[in-house]
Amino acid sequence: MNGEADADWAARSRASVWHPCTQMKQHERTPLVPVARASGAWLYGFDGRRYLDAVGSWWVNLFGHANPRINAAITQQLGELEHVMLAGFTHRPVIELSERLAAIAPPGLGHAFYGSDGASATEIALKMSFHCWRQRGEAGKDHYARLAGGYHGETVGALSVTDVPLFRDAYAPLLRSQPVLPSPGVNDASDGPAAQRATDEALAALEQFLAAHASTTAALIVEPLVQGARGMAMYAPRYLRAARELTRRHGVHLIADEIMTGFGRTGTMFACEQAAIVPDFLCLSKGITGGYLPLSCVLATDDVFSTFYDDDVTRGFLHSHSYTGNALACRAALAVLDIFRDDDIIATNAAKAARWRRMAAPLAAHARVRGFRQCAMIIAFDVDGADSGFATRFAHEALRRELVLRPIGSTVYFMPPYTLCDDDFALLVERTLQVIDAS
Repeated sequence: MNGEADADWAARSRASVWHPCTQMKQHERTPLVPVARASGAWLYGFDGRRYLDAVGSWWVNLFGHANPRINAAITQQLGELEHVMLAGFTHRPVIELSERLAAIAPPGLGHAFYGSDGASATEIALKMSFHCWRQRGEAGKDHYARLAGGYHGETVGALSVTDVPLFRDAYAPLLRSQPVLPSPGVNDASDGPAAQRATDEALAALEQFLAAHASTTAALIVEPLVQGARGMAMYAPRYLRAARELTRRHGVHLIADEIMTGFGRTGTMFACEQAAIVPDFLCLSKGITGGYLPLSCVLATDDVFSTFYDDDVTRGFLHSHSYTGNALACRAALAVLDIFRDDDIIATNAAKAARWRRMAAPLAAHARVRGFRQCAMIIAFDVDGADSGFATRFAHEALRRELVLRPIGSTVYFMPPYTLCDDDFALLVERTLQVIDAS
């Protein structure tokens, strides 16, 4: 097809599709990018132009587009069972997935409750925590401590524990007020002096808060090791270890939102592993199906589960999604876990991350780059001189050079599929340098 076909699809989409987190009027000047097909780390337009998916399609794609192993698993499942309601029924993919997630998660997280996306996982964990305390006779524990700059989704409950003004301000009248605590995250190396100070100050504030407010606090919710929407702010595992000890001492749940950090992004299957902690709730989504189908999961402890296990129906967990535990999505997730196991992905990624750090040295040395940082398969840096229009200009210049990059304010980050080869990573670095100079 020719270039006019791309323009036609872009115009039709603008007229009929209301795109997420988008000011639609902007696309009168900057056309949408129609994608006809995808393979590996590359997206292709109808005119054949290609784009390197350097952000993993909003952090979901782990093993490349059109991955043959995930394709085959879904295709086989289509011939067996596409979906059945999970209330009163069950099926093999959801059972096997639940068992395998429990086996690889921090010990004791043996009960899987499924939703459709990351925000729904947050909602599930928040409701489950409050309901658990209420059934133990502590109904006053109805607030949640959250970290400055944290992001946990955009539904009303999830937005109440999110601290990103762009998302919160428009809906503030709908949201319950929740306490905000200092964050240990910094836009710099997580082992530097600034990071150490931030962690010390955040832990002191958390200890003081819990000493005063544990009786009204159901849970502390955190993004382990990396706060994505804050600009890939990173911190060391020390905060998680101390936060787990403090929350346990004061009788407060710990919710680990690993929607973005889970499934190998931080160098271990789950970021919590690096602190050797077991949260009360582990929220998973994004990479769980390799970017194929919507699915989320909350893993809860035996202690939490036992609070709901009763003859009384009203003591059950009162939450549901029509597509909970969808068989196709669960089968895709099982294929993802197969790839992790069979290809020793965690070890393979460790070697790749080290190579990428060396290959990205020209970026770290650029005169406009500040706070170059890496947490395994996540690389980020800030660009000096960025004004309010920087992110839009940068993304546009990147597209002109066949790159999909979406800065968060002045923060540019790479989160490509794990299958990205070194040659394509070298191209990503080379062209990103060009974009910085053009922005």
